[in-house]
Amino acid sequence: MNIPLVDLYAQYLSIRHDIDSAIERVITRSTFIGGEDVRNFEIEFAQYCRQREHTSGAAANLYCASCGNGTDALCLALQALGIGIGDEVITTAHTFIATAEAISSTGAKPVFLDIEEDTFVIDPKQIETAITPNTRAIIPVHLYGQACDMDAILEIARRHDLKVIEDAAQAHGATWRGKRVGSFGHAACFSFYPGKNLGAYGDAGAVVSQDEDLIRRIRMRANHGRLDKYVHEIEGVSSRLDGLNAAVLRVKLRHLDAWNAARQQHAARYMAVLRGSGVVLPAVRLGAEPVWHLFVIKVRDRDRVRVKLQQQGVSTGVHYPLPLHRQPAYKHLAIPDGALPVTNRVATEILSLPMYPELSADQIDAIGKVVSEALEP
Repeated sequence: MNIPLVDLYAQYLSIRHDIDSAIERVITRSTFIGGEDVRNFEIEFAQYCRQREHTSGAAANLYCASCGNGTDALCLALQALGIGIGDEVITTAHTFIATAEAISSTGAKPVFLDIEEDTFVIDPKQIETAITPNTRAIIPVHLYGQACDMDAILEIARRHDLKVIEDAAQAHGATWRGKRVGSFGHAACFSFYPGKNLGAYGDAGAVVSQDEDLIRRIRMRANHGRLDKYVHEIEGVSSRLDGLNAAVLRVKLRHLDAWNAARQQHAARYMAVLRGSGVVLPAVRLGAEPVWHLFVIKVRDRDRVRVKLQQQGVSTGVHYPLPLHRQPAYKHLAIPDGALPVTNRVATEILSLPMYPELSADQIDAIGKVVSEALEP
């Protein structure tokens, strides 16, 4: 048995003709930076994010600015919203470091909060206790493909006049109360890293917002501070989505809903085969429809179990073994060792099982059997 954590080649084979044709089109046109595919992807992805699921009524207009990667998307959004030196931004410690790096890059201070033990996302009940006169924004992270409680977060932000920037890097297509993530906050940031639900063939990212002027400023900042070729309104950076990856993303976007549906079916099968095995299964918050970027269980003696699975040919991951508040990079924040007890505990127990659309039912059943055997005394 050999089951990888993710299988991008299997995905490529399923759409090989369309991918090859899209790449050939870009090479023929030689539009490697910018161009028609970039413009069309921005339009199509904004339209995708604004669609409502399972509800009636029109959704607000959304606009999209592509950029070089998901970290840049967060940096650009924070900067465009005026976050800077002396400001504080509330977020979770249970996420990839890019979330906090983006905050620090503006000169602001990340303020880490604990998570809900069953959903792994930020605990909104703790947000108000962390607000100070310097707090300017909240970055909820829709982790593992599950949306945060956006109703509670937006209400807190409204009361305290705070900006909300969604970190949706792992949640393309996930919904909260029938509305897709990316359409709640002042801005939402996406990564298209290859292993994401919607992944490019390299680094890529985007910011989505209902604020058209904000998107214009982000697009300008990401392209050396210009909208016209040789007129630079501000000092910017070089963070651009290339034409090849835009073409790849346009092809994949057409398949995203089907792929997410497959992930949901796989998650349901995992739940069935692992129930009663001794692992703690992931919870789904009422009102959320996850897209299962990762399928993360909690298990005692995690490292021993992980070795046993590897010996049987099942690859796993740990997302994430060392929380941000305990990273050497944030030692200067002087956060006490006992802070964020749920995050600390979860980091020792979580285990990511293989999750990608091309998994078969037989493979999931086999993984469940190996996990159950690994837990036997």
